[in-house]
Amino acid sequence: MELRAIGITMDCQDPERLADFWQEAIGFRSREGHEPYITLSDSEVGKPLNHLTLQKVPEGKLAKHRVHLDLFVRDPNTEVERLVKLGARVLTSGGSVPGHLGFVAIVMCDPEDGEFCVVGRPAKSGI
Repeated sequence: MELRAIGITMDCQDPERLADFWQEAIGFRSREGHEPYITLSDSEVGKPLNHLTLQKVPEGKLAKHRVHLDLFVRDPNTEVERLVKLGARVLTSGGSVPGHLGFVAIVMCDPEDGEFCVVGRPAKSGI
């Protein structure tokens, strides 16, 4: 297999604004490019997404994203508070009721209403 990396590209209206949010949210240390493409990479996270590219498009968001990021954390409530201060909003809270495989998920959106989840993982999980 020749696969070397995996990245995600998000369509957006304001790549600079969204890059500011995601750079801080995920801890990317490298930022390259300018409109219409900005790529963030080199996260401090132990198992990071290799890179995230923000691509300016002319149309606004029309519907719920079919693909989203899951941010796995030890303390979901603390992480949600941090992300809200960066400009995210809470859409739905998983509360303390475990869902799939015992995970607790809080659905949020970034400053352009792109959905993502903050996921609290069970103590026994290897994820």
